[in-house]
Amino acid sequence: MAELRLSGVRPLVIKVGGSLSETGRLGGVLEMLSAAQVPIVIVPGGGPFADAVRSLQREMSFDDAVAHRLAMLAMEQMAEWMVAQRPGLKVAQTIDEMSDCIMDGQIPVWAPLRMIGDDETIATSWSATSDSLSARLAELVDARLILLKSVGVAKDVSAEELARQGVVDILFPEIVARSGVSWSIFGPADDAALAALLAGGGGA
Repeated sequence: MAELRLSGVRPLVIKVGGSLSETGRLGGVLEMLSAAQVPIVIVPGGGPFADAVRSLQREMSFDDAVAHRLAMLAMEQMAEWMVAQRPGLKVAQTIDEMSDCIMDGQIPVWAPLRMIGDDETIATSWSATSDSLSARLAELVDARLILLKSVGVAKDVSAEELARQGVVDILFPEIVARSGVSWSIFGPADDAALAALLAGGGGA
């Protein structure tokens, strides 16, 4: 996102957890994101599409490396679904495509396989979920990371503790520690703070 960096604008990378579809929050969250007044990039969780990969892995006996790529395709399926729900959202595979979307007044929804399918810093296993992939994207585009989750967490809990609790995946702490990415988790009670952040406020 060279144009954004040169203009002094840092986008927000916002990971939308697949579990939000199970709690009924996904539609409202997408409505909020589509009205964002600041540059954002949406990272979709795999949701039910990733669950299907897990089920198929048991039935068809493919290894974790194959499952990892199929899980990224599950995220891409969720991206296509999100784009179909709200005007102004557009699937983007690369940093250039994300930048073009933002410059055109659209909101990119990341389809990750082309960009980091062969990224050696990401484990090719279920240890790396969309949490880690969103952290890696935030590292690559020099962005703040927001994880939207179906559970609330205290603001001072470490990434390591959240990984132990199963709130984030086990590789997430390593990536944010290495990259220095600034990150926050917003749960069901944080919609007002999220709306303020998307309107250009500081947020949590």
